[in-house]
Amino acid sequence: MNTTHALIASTDWSPLVLSLKVAAVATLLALVAGVALGWVFARKRFPGRTVLEAVFMLPLVLPPTVIGYAILVAAGRHSPLGRWLREHLDYSIIFSWHGAVVASAVVALPLVLKSASAAFAGVDRSLEAAASTLRQSPFSVFWRVTLPLAWPGILAGTLLAFARAMGEFGASLMVAGSIPKQTQTLSMAIYDAAQSGNDDLALLLVAVTSLLSITVLVLSNRFFSLR
Repeated sequence: MNTTHALIASTDWSPLVLSLKVAAVATLLALVAGVALGWVFARKRFPGRTVLEAVFMLPLVLPPTVIGYAILVAAGRHSPLGRWLREHLDYSIIFSWHGAVVASAVVALPLVLKSASAAFAGVDRSLEAAASTLRQSPFSVFWRVTLPLAWPGILAGTLLAFARAMGEFGASLMVAGSIPKQTQTLSMAIYDAAQSGNDDLALLLVAVTSLLSITVLVLSNRFFSLR
């Protein structure tokens, strides 16, 4: 017991703090994009809709290294966007915690998108029609009727996205690296501890990560049951 207390007291918890920060920002980005895209795919019919939706769902099935490499190609230091950011803003997402946010948001987006699309599809359209007859604008109908009715399903998917962002490793490692106190998240700290033979630290971090993930999954299941 004393050994465990000593390990907890001596552990650098900055990877936990960074993981929570990265997951929170990435989930917020995925929530905004996922709700907008989910509504479009649930309510609109247009040529290429199925293909476009499949493209946005690709991060669910592609290897994380593919996602990481795609981000490097799109926003790396030698890409047009990367050069513009460096020349005009003296900024780069590569080897920064912002890069981990981008990678985590990309892999988390499909979870929010799919949940939001299903939630919007399940909203009773007659309630929206009734609100429209009261001279409510389309935005007002969406904000006051559609979104509240779909919110339990959206929130359930958002919690899953948060858990996915918390556990992101491969794409984040390629884009942000594993720099202690800068870009090293829990997943990367576990990998580094295991690689260095520090099994006690690795087991402690695994326990913390598992506890957080279980908590999020329980909350997500509760919101799914409210749908």
